[in-house]
Amino acid sequence: METIVAEVENLKKGFGSNKVLNGLTIKVKEGENLVVLGRSGSGKSVLIKCLVGLIEPDEGNIVLLGESITDLEIDALNLLRKKIGFLFQSAALYDSMTVRENLEFPLRGNKELKREEIDSLVEEALKNVGLSEAIDKMPSELSGGMRKRVGLARTLILKPKIIFYDEPTTGLDPITSEEISLLILDIQKKYNTSSIIITHDMECARITANRMIIIKDGISIAEGKFEELEKSKDEWVRSFFKSKNEN
Repeated sequence: METIVAEVENLKKGFGSNKVLNGLTIKVKEGENLVVLGRSGSGKSVLIKCLVGLIEPDEGNIVLLGESITDLEIDALNLLRKKIGFLFQSAALYDSMTVRENLEFPLRGNKELKREEIDSLVEEALKNVGLSEAIDKMPSELSGGMRKRVGLARTLILKPKIIFYDEPTTGLDPITSEEISLLILDIQKKYNTSSIIITHDMECARITANRMIIIKDGISIAEGKFEELEKSKDEWVRSFFKSKNEN
């Protein structure tokens, strides 16, 4: 029997007269990479902010790892967040901290960890993203792709069950984008993570997706594997794949 690790039910969110999410429903299975595609303004970024509890939906329910986040008190929500990784578009590193200090930051609240255990976790996380040599560098010394890798390493340090990727390849050249996409795949296999990947990069979607949904006007209008959606009879769905096929 398949285990559902993340479920969004009839999610609605509006800002004044602008209704962004209009009853979005999605499910993510254990160990699955789900890619969410949509044009700008279709509700992708609002969805991800609702998932991590940064904004509250107007209606609907979000269940992560068996817990309804809309019902949780702040302490319980923070506890749940430790099982969830989130890679921001910008990698969101602290510029005044070294790479080592950035990775240690999520571990600060854990009084049980000894110094050598922290060092080991930091080294393991950096090794997993191929950046062991950057441990004492400052973020300003890193390329965009390296910053994304460090952001991912910081996410991995808490061994999350679910990872949310918000446009993981934005601003990167095609070669680095492919490297990040393959890294997402490696992480999935190594840690058996489940992921929701918000992207408009079709090559990232092709590499990483076990399943995809396409959202339009705040609801899911198509779902399936990359190859299935690429051959869709719906012209609007096929339009996502046109630029890729023309390259």
